[in-house]
Amino acid sequence: MKVASLALRFLLELGALGALAYWGFHEFDGVAAVILGIGAPLAAATVWGIFVAPKRRVHRGEALRWLVELLVFGAATAALIAAGATVLGIAFAFVAVVDGIVVRRLGETPALDSAG
Repeated sequence: MKVASLALRFLLELGALGALAYWGFHEFDGVAAVILGIGAPLAAATVWGIFVAPKRRVHRGEALRWLVELLVFGAATAALIAAGATVLGIAFAFVAVVDGIVVRRLGETPALDSAG
């Protein structure tokens, strides 16, 4: 169950990046579309890597990690809704919250925490 939950979390992370890219390219035209379509997921991936990823640089406690997860997944949800994919955005948010609860209840395995 733990591995499946962490695998789903990884797919949600990729989905968040995809949602932000979709929003940027869907909602804007020209240079703005390129900047936001590439920049928004790049910014989210950078923040995720610094504060949330298993090999993150900043270890300031679980509360900050949880807050950054909420911000990234919340931005992805808002991006999907803003781009007109309301049902998908709501479903994404629901799955992300449920999986976040499950991951925390089960705890992350040390093997995955050091490999990721």
